[in-house]
Amino acid sequence: MTGLDGIAAVVTGAAGGIGSRVVEHLAAEGAYVASVDTAHTSVGDRKVAGQDGDAAGSRVTRHGADVADAEAAERILDHVEREHGPVGLLVNVAGVLHTGLLTDLTDTAWQELLAANTTGVLTWCRAVVRRMTPYRRGSVITVASNSAGTPRAGMAAYAASKAAAGALTLGLGLEVARLGIRCNVVCPGSTDTPMLQRMAPTPQARDAVLHGDPTAFRIGIPLGRLADPDDIAAAVVFLASDQARHITLHSLYVDGGAALHG
Repeated sequence: MTGLDGIAAVVTGAAGGIGSRVVEHLAAEGAYVASVDTAHTSVGDRKVAGQDGDAAGSRVTRHGADVADAEAAERILDHVEREHGPVGLLVNVAGVLHTGLLTDLTDTAWQELLAANTTGVLTWCRAVVRRMTPYRRGSVITVASNSAGTPRAGMAAYAASKAAAGALTLGLGLEVARLGIRCNVVCPGSTDTPMLQRMAPTPQARDAVLHGDPTAFRIGIPLGRLADPDDIAAAVVFLASDQARHITLHSLYVDGGAALHG
């Protein structure tokens, strides 16, 4: 029903809490998925997405690469196209998080944020869309953050990198809409992943995420729960699917209402 059966897809940041679930959801819909992450050390090795022997797992290959490495992107895309044909879907999930006061941010941390969260999106969007153009079809989805549109204390640099990634994706979407290529953004809020667990390691910190913290100008999450990575993956699948064929240049907030964003 989604129209994803047999499509060749690429997911960056695919070993992370959200990325791994995106890979699994796409494979379950019948897509052939190239899973790209620095945590993967090999190119083209089979990686089972679910239980050993799961049919969906046979549709996933893993590729080790820094997402900002343009040459690696081209090599991986060559491999994918040889094996499965033209890439029809790119999902940019790769990202790193540095928190703290902006005045305390180091140049190294800033460069890491830009490389993973912004340059990586540019690198893969540019490479994939060039290959989509002759076929006049395709979909690009960038997983950004609700902080990209809502100021968060201690997250200014991260939010800036994610805002840039979102703006880049939507600007590209305007350029390629006439080619039948759709570009959308998913903006998660607090999601139960290892990244959040590092940011809110204590029960008190998690309570502040859920119920708000006036000292940090946060209202909490109106729905009263953290997102599960599956919630984000389901939004990605929807935007990639035929059911969203007339949706482009859209930012979909999946944050339980935390950003108060209409």
